[in-house]
Amino acid sequence: MKMTPERAAELFAERLATQTDVTDVHAAMATPAPGFVLVDSRSAAAWAQGHVPGAVHLPVADIDGRAAELLDPTVPVVTYCWGPGCNGATRAALALSLRGYQVREMIGGTEYWVREGFSLRTPAGDVAREADPLVIACGC
Repeated sequence: MKMTPERAAELFAERLATQTDVTDVHAAMATPAPGFVLVDSRSAAAWAQGHVPGAVHLPVADIDGRAAELLDPTVPVVTYCWGPGCNGATRAALALSLRGYQVREMIGGTEYWVREGFSLRTPAGDVAREADPLVIACGC
């Protein structure tokens, strides 16, 4: 099947409407009003290893029972999970959007958050690693 340029443009626009990246999330989270709630959809063990400062912990399995207590339906949500090899953020985004939340997925997840050199909150405090030069060179 041949993809027309018009259909390709529609698909790319849809992706941009439903996805964001770690650099944009980091920049927004550094402001007093990022305009969304960041939701970590990983397990309790993964959350405890380190999570994005300011994120709310809401594993996919808990969305049914806890979304209403943790999230304001009038505030957009951005979900994240481990990284590109994991679809937990996509599953969380689907579950939340089916419940009426406006949702975007942070592509790259925790893996690319760390690779960008951004800090994770751990029980020992905020920890950052040196940025991966391949990621920094991208300039995305």
